Amino acid sequence: MNVLIYRDHLLPPSETFVRGQAETLQRFTPYYAGSRRVPGLDLPPERTLVVNRGGAAGLAAEAAVRLGRFPPSFVRRVRGLDPVLIHAHFGLDGALALPLVRRLRKPLVVTFHGFDATVADEHARRSYHKHRLYLRRRRELQREGQLFLAVSEFIRKRLLEQGYPEERVVVHYTGIDTREFAPSGEEREPVVLFAGRLVEKKGCEYLIRAMAVVQRELPEVELTVIGDGPLRSSLEQLAAEKLGRRRFLGTQPPEAVRSWIGRSRVFSVPSVVAADGDAEGFGMVFAEAQAMGTPVASFASGGIPEAVSHGRTGLLARERDWKGLAEHILTLLQDDKLWRQMSGAGVERVRSRFDLRRQTALLEELYGRII
Repeated sequence: MNVLIYRDHLLPPSETFVRGQAETLQRFTPYYAGSRRVPGLDLPPERTLVVNRGGAAGLAAEAAVRLGRFPPSFVRRVRGLDPVLIHAHFGLDGALALPLVRRLRKPLVVTFHGFDATVADEHARRSYHKHRLYLRRRRELQREGQLFLAVSEFIRKRLLEQGYPEERVVVHYTGIDTREFAPSGEEREPVVLFAGRLVEKKGCEYLIRAMAVVQRELPEVELTVIGDGPLRSSLEQLAAEKLGRRRFLGTQPPEAVRSWIGRSRVFSVPSVVAADGDAEGFGMVFAEAQAMGTPVASFASGGIPEAVSHGRTGLLARERDWKGLAEHILTLLQDDKLWRQMSGAGVERVRSRFDLRRQTALLEELYGRII
């Protein structure tokens, strides 16, 4: 049985969770569909369909999708696959795919990951076209979607507040590959690692301020930042003013990120609720770090308390409390016994609750109920 995985842009480098989940399906064969391919993750070309196939005609076809018209040739190609359902990732893509869903008369599943459920409507109305389109079609999506998957209880609560039908909103943790993310056995270095986009929500500014406190007591500890984004320049300047040992590595391939997680002493992405309401839905990277035995220091913001068990697999300070964050980081750097306990507990918790294969098997059960 075929399923259509819908994502408007296929597939940004940060969205390994979309590909990972799809390629782990056992009872279903995933095909990927969207408006265009973008630089990022490799997808099997024989199972990837896009509206924009290049040139002026491709751009015109993509523009038509924004107006609710999928090209007949694209609809025919998708219909020829005879998918049993369409699974859109992110609420905005679910709304964008509605005209295609109606043409195919297939059930629609939508996974909400974070910003799509948390950004305030007043900000979304001033945002880019696809977000405005989502607001216009949200009621239609709520009526016509068969199943809405929330990546955390936090996101489920937000969806219910927005009017999504309670009986069709289910918490489903996407899961991570615990064979790929496992303790590496590398010797740990005095490194506090940040890995994420350099945007307001990820809170890197607070980590830099916390690390200034840490380095006053432990000057040999280094802050390593992996990722890029609009705040990179200002964050590098702040780090140069406040820190001694620090490095900004920019975007790195997944294998490099895993290597850094495996040899770092502490993982820290102190996410906050951004000015527009955007909040951390779950934080897959927290589960990845714990699966590799790296304790987490962060803020108790959004869905993070579901990803990290405070006092067991990591330490969570109050949101924006960078002094408390610094204390937690120092604890994890200096208390070897606690570090070992949290390292082992993190591996155990992720394997029991967030293993990708187990979670994808549960997803297939959900698919089965609606087809």
